[in-house]
Amino acid sequence: MEKQLSYLDVTLTPEERAKDLVSRMTLEEKASQLKYDAPAVKRLGIPYYNWWNEALHGVARAGTATVFPQAIGLAAMFDDVFLGEIADVIATEGRAKYNEQSKNEDRDIYKGITFWSPNINIFRDPRWGRGHETYGEDPYLTARLGVAFVKGLQGEGDYLKGAACAKHFAVHSGPEGERHSFNAVVSDKDLWETYLPAFEALVKEADVESVMGAYNAVDGEPCCGSKKLLKDILRDKWAFKGHVVSDCWAIRDFHTNHMVTSTAPESAALALKNGCDLNCGNTYLHMLQAYEQGLVTEKDITKSCERLMTTRIKLGMFDKTPYDEISYELNDCKDHHEVALEAARKSVVLLKNDGLLPLNKDKLQTIAVIGPNANSRSILKANYCGTASKYITLLEGIQEMAGDDIRVYYSEGCHLYKNKVEPLAFDNDRISEAISVAKRSDVVVVCLGLDADLEGEEGDTGNSYAAGDKPDLNLPGLQQKLLEKITEVGKPVIALLSSGSALAVDYADEHCHAVLQTWYPGALGGQAVAELLFGKYSPSGKLPVTFYKGTEVLPDFVDYSMKNRTYRYMENEPLYPFGFGLTYGKVEVSNLEANKEEIREGENLTLSVELTNTSDYNLEEVVQVYIRIKGTSYEVLNHRLCAFKRIKLAKGEKKVVTLEVNGDSMKVINSRGKEIFDGNTIKLYVGTSQPDARSQMLTQKKVFHKTIAMKHNR
Repeated sequence: MEKQLSYLDVTLTPEERAKDLVSRMTLEEKASQLKYDAPAVKRLGIPYYNWWNEALHGVARAGTATVFPQAIGLAAMFDDVFLGEIADVIATEGRAKYNEQSKNEDRDIYKGITFWSPNINIFRDPRWGRGHETYGEDPYLTARLGVAFVKGLQGEGDYLKGAACAKHFAVHSGPEGERHSFNAVVSDKDLWETYLPAFEALVKEADVESVMGAYNAVDGEPCCGSKKLLKDILRDKWAFKGHVVSDCWAIRDFHTNHMVTSTAPESAALALKNGCDLNCGNTYLHMLQAYEQGLVTEKDITKSCERLMTTRIKLGMFDKTPYDEISYELNDCKDHHEVALEAARKSVVLLKNDGLLPLNKDKLQTIAVIGPNANSRSILKANYCGTASKYITLLEGIQEMAGDDIRVYYSEGCHLYKNKVEPLAFDNDRISEAISVAKRSDVVVVCLGLDADLEGEEGDTGNSYAAGDKPDLNLPGLQQKLLEKITEVGKPVIALLSSGSALAVDYADEHCHAVLQTWYPGALGGQAVAELLFGKYSPSGKLPVTFYKGTEVLPDFVDYSMKNRTYRYMENEPLYPFGFGLTYGKVEVSNLEANKEEIREGENLTLSVELTNTSDYNLEEVVQVYIRIKGTSYEVLNHRLCAFKRIKLAKGEKKVVTLEVNGDSMKVINSRGKEIFDGNTIKLYVGTSQPDARSQMLTQKKVFHKTIAMKHNR
């Protein structure tokens, strides 16, 4: 007699268990489970579950948790191994909170273990408000970091530690104000060369459990109901097995903004038929109407319900798992704070240093800390954040490092974006104070930039934390005027730029003695930045985005062509290039070797290079490999990242480093979007920056290169 299937039988696969569980549901019950706030089915032992949780840089929006640097700062570490460890910590805290809240029957929004992270969209234009949620402008870097984050979040056990979500699929990077109706027009080459590679890597390599569709349409099809994206590519071409969730209230846009349907039932049907299983929003409340109107079948509803129940079973929601033992005491613990602090140290990018840094405490009596971001907690948090139990602002970090023997003056200098701090005051009401403290100081630290109130996600039903795109790359409000007034005082000036994106800071580069990009560095970011300023550690971050010299060099924001965008295609010289970042010491690169002199299609290549720390500082440095294929008309305009590795080097230490260049990197994308092995030689560039002239001028280091012949089977 055949064994009866049971959803509680752990010897069966999650898919078999889900199929059995869903077979016991009524049509109404199955349809009810397709909403993000899925009701309980008590007769089957299924509790209420809210699928919506966030974990971009720590467990978000549900109380106390460790707050790491924002995603763009984590990208600046160029450290996929450490990012995986960070994601594991986030999953631990997510489980700790979930376990405790479940005991208390608290199943509210943001309290589950399905995390709608990471955001792996390509930061193609620095004006995009949500760019700081991403890993930057490069598809290879985004893919490597995204894979590491997903693997860290989901774990390697028999059950998922947490369920990750690759978002927003696809071709999504603004404009925020038009996202509910915007149609991104993109060539096949750009689609497969830039916008899809990271998603493909997360599906095929990391086995990401979930994919979220974007608000916009691509070539006329709304992403959350796109046959091309969700069926042809995601399910059929990539064999994705997990579930698809809509962005929040995106399906409603089908009939209210994109105008591809006329009614809510039609929108629900279009999304479900093309493979969107879970609705963040309320349009799937009309699913039974869609069924009654013959727009969907019970089989369609069943299939999506089975996918969702498979995820819940993989997470162990009906079983006892080792993750149930993760105690609440691990949430926001000291060890996790140390991980966040280390991430902040690794993320800061030193953009300029004329020798002023690191500061010598023995030679200082006074320091002025000036600027709207000096004592700001907002810049520590960014968006999609948790609540930290302790915050250390830039000012507080500097005060602590300075100790009792150095007087630290403080002035806000100006409002972040308004013309005055006090509503009844004249304009410029803090600048004279700033000048006064600058005159009294041996060195001035000016803290400028943005915060998540100025750059972020467009406000709508699903997002009450609104911001939006930037109109330009300039410092807002009176910040530029403040910077000019302070530099005119004539004291040594250090500029700390806190933002989630590139700013046009040519003036700071020309007039300040040192410039550091701190991003949004997490709750303890002020401590990390101060430690770097005073030389306790050396800066080691690299830019995951290009810093341009202004918006005039950029194409129209709504143009999704990659022409003249990002370091791979740009035709102008940048202010600070992608991959650039200084340290306090010097690392020499030498003895570049390759394990092959010619390469065939599909073969990997191993490079080795010798690094020597010739300085008196203990350092971390990032070795970067860029590729350019000669003899093909399909290569990108400049070159592209194909390998990287962060290396620790004690002062005077020498180390041989090996890097693997995957065979896929030795292919190009043709005009039809096909990956082909085309060309006659491969040129590889190895160093601690890009091989472009600007990078080599700024670093005063040359980049080594190696040419490999391509062998075709003809």
